Amino acid sequence: MSNGTELDGESQITLTRTINAHIDDVFAAWTDPALIEQWQADEAEFDAFEGGDYKFTTFGDDEDPEDHTVSGEVLQFVDNQKLVMSWVHKDGEDEGEDLIFVLDVQFKPLSEDRTQVTITESGLAHADPESRIFSMEAWSAALEHLAEVLE
Repeated sequence: MSNGTELDGESQITLTRTINAHIDDVFAAWTDPALIEQWQADEAEFDAFEGGDYKFTTFGDDEDPEDHTVSGEVLQFVDNQKLVMSWVHKDGEDEGEDLIFVLDVQFKPLSEDRTQVTITESGLAHADPESRIFSMEAWSAALEHLAEVLE
């Protein structure tokens, strides 16, 4: 298991993680709503094809009572290789304050039971260091949780 994080300029972040699981399982964890709900969201809808829509909702808790929803369109879908989505984050209170990103996820088999996942998140909202750090920490934690589920 390896971890990599880098800044690719002011508007994007890239993280790479090796997960000890077959590429079929890793790709399914990103595209099957039942699996997405095990590591990324409390409720998930996902049309697993190019042009499909998706919606992920994470419920609020004591620390952060607002529900958070991410939705968008599947811009590219190449089975077991690539997933590109528009990534629109909506907070419960701020109706006009959507954060819009493009999420590019690359999948590369390293061996029968090892898969490298590279996430590139780009968008104007990453123009400040705080948002880049927040996104890096959030994606790093999400990939850690994904690895725990699959390994």
